Amino acid sequence: MTLVVLPAHLRSLARVTDEVRFEIAGTVTVSAILDLLEERYPVLRGTIRDQSSLKRRPLVRFFACGEDISHEPTDSALPQAIATGAEPFVIIGAMAGG
Repeated sequence: MTLVVLPAHLRSLARVTDEVRFEIAGTVTVSAILDLLEERYPVLRGTIRDQSSLKRRPLVRFFACGEDISHEPTDSALPQAIATGAEPFVIIGAMAGG
């Protein structure tokens, strides 16, 4: 089971209180995770990535095994630790301002 940790505001939108778990058939990628997340929680469509281009929103970051993978191709296989749920896939809303 792949474990996905959402920021508080997206948990509120999706009406979940904790992390989300998915069984993903095939290769576990960022795209596969986001596809399932948006399928299960349609209210999240457009909040993490643009729905027409499927590009990550500018202030959203993705972390796998403690590393920022936000600029990696979304169809690249994620580490086995993410696929098995040993480590979480983390989505963070970046902070901006000055």
